[in-house]
Amino acid sequence: MSASRRSGTTDELGPDEPERGGGAGVSGPEDPGGSDLLAALLDGMDAALCAFDADGVVTHWNREAERILGWTAAEAVGRQGFAGWAVRSADAEEVEGRLLSAMHAPGRQVHEFALVTKDGGRVLVRTQSAAVRGPDGKPAGVYCAFSEVHAQIDLERSIALSEALFEDAAWGVVLVDADLRPAVVNAHAARALGIGRTSALGRPLGELLAQGVEELEGALTHVLAEGAPPAPAEMWVAVRTPEGERRRCWRSGFLRLASPLAEEPVPLGVGWMFQDVTEAKQGEQEASLLRFRANQLHRAARAAAECEDPAEAATVHLDFALAGFADHALIDRVAGPPPGDDGTARARLVRVAATPSGAPGPSLLTGAAGLPVRYEEGHPALQCVERGGTVRADAGGVSAERAREWALARQWPGDCVHALCAVLRSRGRTLGVVTFLRGAARAGFERVDAMYAEDVAARIAAALDLAARSAG
Repeated sequence: MSASRRSGTTDELGPDEPERGGGAGVSGPEDPGGSDLLAALLDGMDAALCAFDADGVVTHWNREAERILGWTAAEAVGRQGFAGWAVRSADAEEVEGRLLSAMHAPGRQVHEFALVTKDGGRVLVRTQSAAVRGPDGKPAGVYCAFSEVHAQIDLERSIALSEALFEDAAWGVVLVDADLRPAVVNAHAARALGIGRTSALGRPLGELLAQGVEELEGALTHVLAEGAPPAPAEMWVAVRTPEGERRRCWRSGFLRLASPLAEEPVPLGVGWMFQDVTEAKQGEQEASLLRFRANQLHRAARAAAECEDPAEAATVHLDFALAGFADHALIDRVAGPPPGDDGTARARLVRVAATPSGAPGPSLLTGAAGLPVRYEEGHPALQCVERGGTVRADAGGVSAERAREWALARQWPGDCVHALCAVLRSRGRTLGVVTFLRGAARAGFERVDAMYAEDVAARIAAALDLAARSAG
């Protein structure tokens, strides 16, 4: 920036202009430090600046102007306009006329000019010029701030990008401060969080998300300390909605924000951008699950084909189905005539096979004595046989002790809270029921689980039917 002639630095007040008090913010002799202050302010500006008096003589020229054009303050101050040195002679009249016209125009004027550098090159600049008025309010000159067009365009693009991200982006954008609290939230993120843009500001993340807060805060803390991760991260969170908690998968990217004005990088926070990929992830998980289950059915069929005893083949199907699907499994066969054939409404079931209740292991064949299982009326297995369709049952949201009582009352292992009973049918007859059981660590059975259980039940039923025919 400029300095006064008295200080002998990079700027001058003008070739014939004495140091004076009053005008344009330059102090007079009674304040000898004012010119030094003005020089320091002008030389600290990021934009190039020059000024002209009413006659078009250059009075100020700062260091940024010297950097862009190469002309020093000593070479620039005191020249009449830009003609012959900073502008081509053919363009000088037009350029100076447009610059000096700002003295008699309200506000600021913006122009683009091609200026000439000291080494003979040309640089396109964008200028903002405005009038400088004297103590009497009349125009005393004009100042002109300018920068290279590409730098200005870069700045404008950055500003436009920021505005677009926080208004029109198709993904969530949240600026999180160093205390891990949202400072700016765009419209998409506010909708994803189920809260207003201003309501989210300054609140702890734990108030915005029901689950996944620890993982998200850990990621933000890591970014503040170490910088942006090399790839996006997929995080499962639970968002509070009027209908209850809703699980979502957000593919998230993080950027550490540092102040460009500090000598040392000072973290201002983290830019968090995320996109909801829940449907895609669920589709991937379902496809992977289907592939795994199809492979299990295929492997079970090959292993069962090597069994001489059809009853053993039934337990092979059961063991292969159990992997990744349930914690326990039971096979009960109908004792005596099929339900309804003898005029009775209730079937009697005999345990054929069960998984070990203690340590993991293969299913064991039981029921040699042929004693019926003591199922109470309304038991899910009995309902399954009587209806000829799949039945699901859950302990519900009860305490662990009540859930244990619920399981034991149904003759199941005490750690079970979810049950799925699939009917065993072969050659148009109901042969029994297979029951899959899950503990509290697993989710309840869903429709896709019931379809898989029915596939397994069909294979087990065929093996039990063959076993009964062989024994007969």
